[in-house]
Amino acid sequence: MRLLPPLRLAVCALVISHLSLVILRAAQLDLATATIADLQSAMSAGALTSEKLVSLYLARIAAYDQQGPKLNTIIVLNPRALDEARALDAERKAGKVRGPLHGIVVLPKDVFDTKDLPTSGGFKPMAASQPSRDSFVIARLRAAGAIILGKLNQADWYAVQPAGSSTLKGQVLSPYNLKKFTGYSSSGTGASMAAWFGTVGLGSDTGGSITIPSTLSNLVGFATTHGLVSRTGMMWSSPSQENGGPMGRSVYDCAAVLDVIAGYDAADLPTQASIGKIPDRPYTSFVSKDGLKGARVGVLREMFRTGPLHTEGNALAEKAIADFKQTGAVVVDPVLTGLDLIETQVDAGASRFEVATAINKYLAGLPASAPIRSVDEMIAKAGDTTIKPNIVTTNAALKTGSLDRNPEFAAALKHQETIRHALVALMDKFQLDALILPFSTSTVPEIPVKSYFTRDNRNNLSSYTGLPTIIVPGGFYPSDGMPFGVQFLGRPFTEPTLIKLASGYEAATHHRKPAPLTPPLPGETITY
Repeated sequence: MRLLPPLRLAVCALVISHLSLVILRAAQLDLATATIADLQSAMSAGALTSEKLVSLYLARIAAYDQQGPKLNTIIVLNPRALDEARALDAERKAGKVRGPLHGIVVLPKDVFDTKDLPTSGGFKPMAASQPSRDSFVIARLRAAGAIILGKLNQADWYAVQPAGSSTLKGQVLSPYNLKKFTGYSSSGTGASMAAWFGTVGLGSDTGGSITIPSTLSNLVGFATTHGLVSRTGMMWSSPSQENGGPMGRSVYDCAAVLDVIAGYDAADLPTQASIGKIPDRPYTSFVSKDGLKGARVGVLREMFRTGPLHTEGNALAEKAIADFKQTGAVVVDPVLTGLDLIETQVDAGASRFEVATAINKYLAGLPASAPIRSVDEMIAKAGDTTIKPNIVTTNAALKTGSLDRNPEFAAALKHQETIRHALVALMDKFQLDALILPFSTSTVPEIPVKSYFTRDNRNNLSSYTGLPTIIVPGGFYPSDGMPFGVQFLGRPFTEPTLIKLASGYEAATHHRKPAPLTPPLPGETITY
């Protein structure tokens, strides 16, 4: 029986309505903003494979790192990355998914040893140095199904270079502004994550090298409690300050990486402190869009600067404080330690005493075939680099001998202890979940940069105290469009609390914006 025209129209309307609902319910993945959870959902639905994901990132690297703006973030690519991705896809198809990082692409700074790729630290004479095994962190990531796509450029581990550049690959450039500084030794991690050359990155921090490039590349960066993440198999320069951690485009992604890399390592004794401190449930479970509601945070005004250089930054910091209040946090303002924190943090730097000892410890663990296996060899083989004056004139350990009874080294460590105790006592006194402060309230200079370590532009208390901190995008400077970062600083092993607070601020403000110089390429949006 034929339908009457009105009835036919009604049926058509129902069909169109149903199709509209289907379209509205369709998921969309945008590579620029996709989290690890988003990528896993697309892979589970069959809309994305690890092989495809690796191919998309390789296309971006070819377009923007090697051509176009030539950001210069990559030292070496993994030639087996696509094969590894295909193998992980086969595991998924067979019903084996190792976890949230299965088939996810990680880009580490070139201080993390990799058994299949050289580890140079950006130092040209070490370009062919091939470790015999993965670092603790890389081994854990691989076991969890992560794909190491390559190794990242950085501030040279050994030689005196313009900040954020290396003797091996040269200067890293910012995808927000090619003239601007990208940060110190994790500069390549910052710029590569801002340009989304991989899903998530690894940085390392001695005196701000996670917090600085995370801030300057509009990223989330997590410098965790010292002792939560092992340094085994990492190039380092300070046993008292060195720390590795995730850098990425969302709090969730950093938490997902932390779930894999945190934990005890018998070869790095400080990680013993983490036993009993890692939560029973995943760090990702603490991500919450309402994470600031009912929280108590204190504004650490002693780390705010004044003067014309800081006008814009202070305005952005005040806006962040207002956002905390608007989202339901209790803001205690100010909270004060009574110390001259800006000066004391400078005096707390211990790496200048430890660097030669730390370098020798790392180099001695390399295979006999390594091009350099001691500081003496490093100086002898440095060639035309400026490593000799750098090590000899800036390394107090080489000038003063044994550190066992060195009063200056002991004083620096005492300063670290004093700051740490004062900050924890402050949080206890006011029953705070965390302290809040900007990383810096002055915008970043243009390259080349000789030194960004001044009293006017950094708040890296976490590096000297071992306390955990997380950087979250906090807006942009009106004058030059460069990113501003908000910092949450907590008690030891309060990473779950910091994740909750940071994700709440992230969800309420949405300050993360893709870099303008590395726009999306065809195929990076998938609807399914």
